[in-house]
Amino acid sequence: MVAGTRKLPPSICSRNNVISGAFTIARQPRIDVAGVAQHLIQRGVDRSICFAADEDRRFYLSALQKTANEHDCHIHAYVLMSNHVHMLVTGGQLGCISTMMQGLGRRYVQYFNNRYHRTGTLWEGRFKSSLVDSENYILACYRYIELNPVRAHMVPRAEDYSWSSVSANAFGSPDPVVSPHAVFLDLGKDRSSRLSSYRALLSEPVTENEISNIRAHLNQEKALGSKRFQQQIEEILGRSVGLKPKGRPKKGGDN
Repeated sequence: MVAGTRKLPPSICSRNNVISGAFTIARQPRIDVAGVAQHLIQRGVDRSICFAADEDRRFYLSALQKTANEHDCHIHAYVLMSNHVHMLVTGGQLGCISTMMQGLGRRYVQYFNNRYHRTGTLWEGRFKSSLVDSENYILACYRYIELNPVRAHMVPRAEDYSWSSVSANAFGSPDPVVSPHAVFLDLGKDRSSRLSSYRALLSEPVTENEISNIRAHLNQEKALGSKRFQQQIEEILGRSVGLKPKGRPKKGGDN
């Protein structure tokens, strides 16, 4: 270690910074564009449970509805698993999804810690998110999220799981959390035809290629979509939003 330097405990470092040895490395800002949907995931710290009972899930959804309304966010799909949460969200303003998640986190962690007589953090760092191309990937993300319990072998069908948006999106059950995306509304001329069309989509599993693609963009927090969509986002933000290649470049190789 260089003389005169010391490691800083994470508790006193900015949430936008990552500690590496004695140096603080600033994180890049999130890829965020107002009006463009984002697929996000938030995990329990060390993959530990963040919902121990149905009452916890009910409180979380109530807090989600309130916080989304407060921050101009529209939830299109969600699933509450035992140790993580998936959502598909569109924010009406730049940065409002991050603000919503901060407010939601504070409300829920305070509730959870009080209920279970614990202290400290509940979530594993900041949530991960990726922008989603509405032309090609919105409905794939709807299905990816709502079929999560099926892939986890928790239930045979998505509608058998009580803690997701599938009842609203596939069967029209009232859910104050859910706001349909424009692409979802284009599935049919009326409510009945939209529900029928979506149920037909949901009956087909998400392909392995789609799953791999969605996960890769979410893990790297990049823009999921066509080359044209990514180029448009890059022009807006002035930075690369495509996936980074796997592995390190070979020494002496072509640039």
